[in-house]
Amino acid sequence: MKFIGIIPARYQSTRFPGKPLAMIDNKPMIQWVYENVAKAVDEVWVATDDKRIFNVVEGFGGNAVETLSTHQSGTDRCAEAALKIAEKTDFDIVINVQGDEPFIQPSQIEMLKSCFTTDADIATLIKRIETSEELFNPNRPKVVTDNQQNALYFSRSSIPFVRGFENENWILEQTFWAHIGMYAYKADVLQKISKLKQGVLEKAESLEQLRWLENGFKIKTAVTEHQSIGIDTPEDLIQALQLLKNKLVF
Repeated sequence: MKFIGIIPARYQSTRFPGKPLAMIDNKPMIQWVYENVAKAVDEVWVATDDKRIFNVVEGFGGNAVETLSTHQSGTDRCAEAALKIAEKTDFDIVINVQGDEPFIQPSQIEMLKSCFTTDADIATLIKRIETSEELFNPNRPKVVTDNQQNALYFSRSSIPFVRGFENENWILEQTFWAHIGMYAYKADVLQKISKLKQGVLEKAESLEQLRWLENGFKIKTAVTEHQSIGIDTPEDLIQALQLLKNKLVF
């Protein structure tokens, strides 16, 4: 199988405009993402609607493809980019990595790749929840799986419900899993899911992966020990720079 990485990258951001071009140790953030993804896949492409990002990527020798500015999600941007990339090269699996995760671990991508030794349509990562604070945080999506680690459901609520115990004791009685928002898709599946309409579950939870489950696509999960470090605000960037200075990330 041939694996490619596609990194959706927008310039416009409500909380941090231009963040893909923010400098981290003399390199733009998008270059950090690109170089780390390149350690684990056959080719990497940045999908962007902004000429500034496009030019920076080509400037450091990377591959970039222009996409529309109207996409509602990174998945949709990846789908358009994949169609254009397919005119230049063949591939079987698309790895979707967010452009604001400069310290992504190549080992996480390898875990996604390993999911396609099965009949998975889509793959994603999960991480064990260690605290009640995380468990009951609606901004931290949770997932339950079957015995083969296929996703059964994703929710902003704490799932499963632990009957007979106070909330603060749930973490002691049950293993809970957080969803890490990194995906891989079979090339044909990516095009199919990009054409689906929102379902009732996605509208309720505001989680796009529920659209895929509602339509019968199989999402395989793999367990990671690494917590993704996403940069959503200038304050997040300051923290990331401190982690780098203290050598807490590579």
